[in-house]
Amino acid sequence: MNIICGTWYSSISRQQSPCWLAGFIVRHLDRGHVNWAVCVSMAQLLEGARKLGWVLLISFLRFVFVFINNCVAIPSYCLFCVLLQPLRIMDSRSFWLIEGIMFKWMLAMVSQWGWVAGYTVMEWGDDVRPLSEEEAMVIVNHQATGDVCTLMMCLQDKGTVVRKMMWLMDHVFKYTNFGLVSFIHGDFFIRQGKAHRDKQLVYLKDHLDRYYHSRDRKWIVLFPEGGFLRKRRETSQAFAKKNSLPHLTHVTLPRLGATQVILKTLAPQQENGTVGNDTILRNDGSTAYPGTTYQSGSKPRGLQWVVDVTIAYPKARPMDIQTWIFGYRPPTVTHVHYRVYPIKEVPMETKPLTDWLYHRFVEKEDLLAHFYQTGAFPPPKGQKEAVSRAMTLNHAHLCVIQFLAFASGYMWYSVLQYIYCCLF
Repeated sequence: MNIICGTWYSSISRQQSPCWLAGFIVRHLDRGHVNWAVCVSMAQLLEGARKLGWVLLISFLRFVFVFINNCVAIPSYCLFCVLLQPLRIMDSRSFWLIEGIMFKWMLAMVSQWGWVAGYTVMEWGDDVRPLSEEEAMVIVNHQATGDVCTLMMCLQDKGTVVRKMMWLMDHVFKYTNFGLVSFIHGDFFIRQGKAHRDKQLVYLKDHLDRYYHSRDRKWIVLFPEGGFLRKRRETSQAFAKKNSLPHLTHVTLPRLGATQVILKTLAPQQENGTVGNDTILRNDGSTAYPGTTYQSGSKPRGLQWVVDVTIAYPKARPMDIQTWIFGYRPPTVTHVHYRVYPIKEVPMETKPLTDWLYHRFVEKEDLLAHFYQTGAFPPPKGQKEAVSRAMTLNHAHLCVIQFLAFASGYMWYSVLQYIYCCLF
């Protein structure tokens, strides 16, 4: 009996020894750690699934809204233009004034799609608002389809620019939902490629002669690179290496054709092979930006400025139109830099104009390289610090535009339904 009790006691003593207790605790802690890690992983998975579900739901609702927005706004715009055709015959200027207002509202709707998702614009460089009533050629770097949406947004507060603007865009855009609106407005759809280049430039000149002044256009926007950065970068760098031109990473070498046609067609010509703004006059005789004097009783004639626009996205991640529609990307601030050149500084001959245009895109390369390194554009020459301006949209104005769009859609639906019932 003593032997048995002694054995039992010694067994208990061994089990309660510090070494055994430490091993017991470690084994149970390890098991608890595994269970805790599993719980944490499951919680993270569920949280990720919840966030994904919420993003998908918001994206779906945004898509439905954008689809309905297009279905009511675009047909209303087109039907109003058809209804106003008698006014176009009797008073063309008034017709294009009304059409321009509706066109600006259409672009405001696109701006709102991004604005409500938190996609905003920060502006840098020269203030272009004083140029809103002057004629200008706008050259923009091109990274993705979101560049157009960004311009639609940041130009909303630039006076009459949007409604008096002409766009040059790829011909594929003609077959999109917004293509009919651009066609009525008088934008030009250009086909890319060597096989079409010469004919397209002839068509462009004819288009400018027929529609630019007759429709009271002021700004003309083009993307001289001729395509998206990701598609043209390799070809551009190979061309630059072959011809001893600058190696560019954030932009590509621009193409001369459309730029030269626009300058020769719209800019006032001078005998020394340059273009000038000394013959451009303003009605009120005021001093224009920056420091050009105009005589009273006359009107502007020809292009007066070149507005160099550089668009930069955080971390060099461009935004596309799908992002604007679905809104699945977190709120993003797109940065837009303006630099203004008087038209008299622009050469007309092919070689000097090519060098001038190349130099503009080398400047864009430097601007973007500085932005991606520091998160800000460099200050202008002679200044120590660059100043940025947050571009804002008026929420009440956007709500009124949406209300008018849906009210117009309902009105036209009722009218067409009544006509259908009367005929059939």
